[in-house]
Amino acid sequence: MFGKLTWADVPLHEPIIAITLAVIAIGGIGVLAAVTYFRKWTVLWNDWITSVDHKRIGIMYIFVALVMLVRGFADAIMMRTQLALAGPGHEGFLPPHHYDQIFTAHGVIMIFFVATPFIVGLMNIVVPLQIGARDMAYPFLNAVSFWLFVVGVILVMLSLGVGEFAQTGWVAYPPLSDIQFSPGVGVDYYIWALQASGLGTLLTGVNLFVTILKLRAPGMTLMKMPIFTWTVFVTCVIIIAAFPILTVALAALTVDRYLGFHFYTNELGGNPTMYVNLVWAWGHPEVYILVLPSFGIFSEVTATFSRKKLFGYKSMVGATLAIGLLSFLVWLHHFFTMGSGASVNSFFGIMTMIIAIPTGVKIFTWLFTMYQGRIEFKPPILWTLAFLVTFTIGGMTGVLLAIPGADFLLHNSLFLVAHFHNTIIAGALFGYFAGFYYWFPKAFGFKLNERLGKYSFWCWVIGFYLAFMPLYMLGFMGMTRRLNHYDNPAWTPYLQVALVGAVFILAGILLMVLQIIVSIRDRASNRDLTGDPWNARTLEWATSSPPPFYNFAVVPRADKVDAFHEAKKLGLKMQPQKYAPIHMPRSTGVPFILNVFILLLCFALIWHIWWLVGASFAAAIATLILRSYNDDTDYFVSAAEVEGIERGRLAHLTQKV
Repeated sequence: MFGKLTWADVPLHEPIIAITLAVIAIGGIGVLAAVTYFRKWTVLWNDWITSVDHKRIGIMYIFVALVMLVRGFADAIMMRTQLALAGPGHEGFLPPHHYDQIFTAHGVIMIFFVATPFIVGLMNIVVPLQIGARDMAYPFLNAVSFWLFVVGVILVMLSLGVGEFAQTGWVAYPPLSDIQFSPGVGVDYYIWALQASGLGTLLTGVNLFVTILKLRAPGMTLMKMPIFTWTVFVTCVIIIAAFPILTVALAALTVDRYLGFHFYTNELGGNPTMYVNLVWAWGHPEVYILVLPSFGIFSEVTATFSRKKLFGYKSMVGATLAIGLLSFLVWLHHFFTMGSGASVNSFFGIMTMIIAIPTGVKIFTWLFTMYQGRIEFKPPILWTLAFLVTFTIGGMTGVLLAIPGADFLLHNSLFLVAHFHNTIIAGALFGYFAGFYYWFPKAFGFKLNERLGKYSFWCWVIGFYLAFMPLYMLGFMGMTRRLNHYDNPAWTPYLQVALVGAVFILAGILLMVLQIIVSIRDRASNRDLTGDPWNARTLEWATSSPPPFYNFAVVPRADKVDAFHEAKKLGLKMQPQKYAPIHMPRSTGVPFILNVFILLLCFALIWHIWWLVGASFAAAIATLILRSYNDDTDYFVSAAEVEGIERGRLAHLTQKV
């Protein structure tokens, strides 16, 4: 009745997992008790779970991303501790099969369930506000996308206590991920978690793409869009083109495992390298899906906190488009040693070096923007400055790895691990933190604690350099990737320094959590943004903080790039004389209910519970059919209600303008 699932699949016999499950259970019970005690279930359901408001969905994306950051970093610090201890004569504290699961889960979580949802959350909150839209083009689909992502999160977390996770590395190369070499359910958890979250990301990309094309404010042509919106627009094009490749690659792996096909086997016409090509044809554009919006954030932050217009708007747009195109022409540099031949390696090496040119254009644009500006060293600009230095180092090591001969020596070493952490953490995560701090007042109406923000920043930066610079050295010393123990005593001091760096990063994460708690406690004293560089330029600052649920009482005109900045200079009033009814989407619990059935479907497929597969699939289809008969999906906010809301916000908004 329960397929392959038995009590033996709950790994309570492993102390680390048992303690972790106990802590999670106690924490979960505590949260449920708190929600019940404070009678917040109605608020939670009406205002959050059933919401189709792009701002609330964006906040939920970021909340889940921060929770998963804690989980993913817990895996990272366990790996660093294991390698610091597992030197000559020592085995460390993690069994090999457990270490391999942690190793795989860390990569999957950080890419799919931290970086991707963090930036998608910022996109959700900011893009409609920047272009003068009242919501996304498809609000219902936006909610479905979020809950699909949550399905992936739950499956990854379930694998901790029910069964196992993949032991293949985060890209799950065959033949290791084939049923012959991974007969357990770990790879199946991997497949269905990625398929659910990947589908959610693809739908979000389509939604944002249509939103930017169709819902821009009057007067806002493409070349008058804010730079962040431009980077999101190009990112959405990459998402729409790249994520179906991942879906197909994982689908072929699925039928190999479930139905005995031979797409990626070594017999009957299969070819494991086809999976490698497909995964990296998605995987390297994915790097720019993560990094390009971060570049847009740095552009907004640099202009705002330098009190200047962005230098070279057109060159920045051109560089963004060039990176978007070139991102699809470099994937083969991930396997220069695979035997493709000198001509293929040379082409992809040259293309990899060329993609550094538009990236360099962006870096010089930010530097010229700051030149002779009145820079205010708030946390967002500190993250930007740290990015400029750290990402440049990562970029130079990337150009080195773009040389096939050098890559032949370094591709399987910790040098490469240091390189991609250098680019993803500095290029993506630092930008997300800058955007989180920068737009937090817009989303919630009060600022984050600046002192704790700076403490967190310095812990992150010091920790980053201590954690990853030793890995460059270890790469040159010959230490390969994916080790859980080693016999060379010369490596031990470097790995111990890397562990110290991980502890500093842990302190940075804890300070970020403390910063949020303290800021919420002191929110009454942090609501005044007068005199700060916030509200400086783009259209999202033309509304109150936080914005009303309809964003703009009257959609503004945007005839220039920095529309709100220009309106302030001309002394234009942002409030109209009269209001009209506003057409808005209605909240609905259908996306949540639909994804409950999708979660059951994925869990049943993992454990081969075929009756539950059929039942949950039928329930999901029935939910969509029933929803299609519901015509009451939109409503109008009356002009009188809009006027009442705006009068209540007028003094607050006037103060900010």
